[in-house]
Amino acid sequence: MDASRRPSLDEIEECFVALVEGRLTRDEADRWAARWVADDGLDWDDTSWWALKLLYGIDLPAAESGSYLHDDEQVRAWLAELRTRRAA
Repeated sequence: MDASRRPSLDEIEECFVALVEGRLTRDEADRWAARWVADDGLDWDDTSWWALKLLYGIDLPAAESGSYLHDDEQVRAWLAELRTRRAA
């Protein structure tokens, strides 16, 4: 993913895929999405904005046990929903 330009929906989906496959950590996905969510000067389509907001905060802890607020099953469900939205 090229950090110097705004990501496409394909790149946002790839971030989810890399996260699900373990090629990207939750912290890395969160930091990547944070850059784009924080940039108020960009306009996003609804699906891209929805997906970016999910990635931003993907590393939020649920408890001191080390579990996450959104578990791996939820992340996979979001990826599936993203693909459904793209196909619509």
